[in-house]
Amino acid sequence: MLVAYSAGLFLCFGLIVAIGAQNAFVLRQGLRGEHVLPVCLVCAGSDAILVAAGVAGLGYVTTKIPGLESVARYGGAAFLLVYAALRLRSALKGQAGLAPDRNEQGSGLGQTLGVCLLFTWANPHVYLDSVILVGSVSTRYAGQEIAFALGAISASFLFFFALGYGAALLRPLFARPLSWRILDGAIALLMTVIGLSLIPWPTIE
Repeated sequence: MLVAYSAGLFLCFGLIVAIGAQNAFVLRQGLRGEHVLPVCLVCAGSDAILVAAGVAGLGYVTTKIPGLESVARYGGAAFLLVYAALRLRSALKGQAGLAPDRNEQGSGLGQTLGVCLLFTWANPHVYLDSVILVGSVSTRYAGQEIAFALGAISASFLFFFALGYGAALLRPLFARPLSWRILDGAIALLMTVIGLSLIPWPTIE
């Protein structure tokens, strides 16, 4: 069981690191100190649901519905590109840095969790990785699927909470407006790249 747990743990760690859009959002919330606990819980809890679904065999079902992947792909791309535009505008116009000692009006909990849920559930890579890939790998550990799933779920909780709360160590750096504008610009670029990568572009021969 330890082998299966470790396999799930390290596999999920590798997959989470590769999903940049969601991670960038968690990092930004951690830097601002806004709703960090619920955001981390939503991300890790969503991963737990998707991993459980994949191990339970839903990954096989999704491969039998071709249209579902296309809808998720284009919908996710549209959302990421819109969010990239918002972050780019913030990078170009933003003038304030973080001020931990000053009450700054931020986004409400409902709005923040809504965006967080979109980043998680509108990202087709999450389904391809957490459901299909994790689900297929779990079949290698017959009789120990639960241990494998628990390892993958543990990786999600460890990663997101470390990212969300570890971001507080960078707050002094982001007290400077320039640092915040650079981060917003980097996030905008990341979102654009990921969004465009979801669109199947025609090849030129």
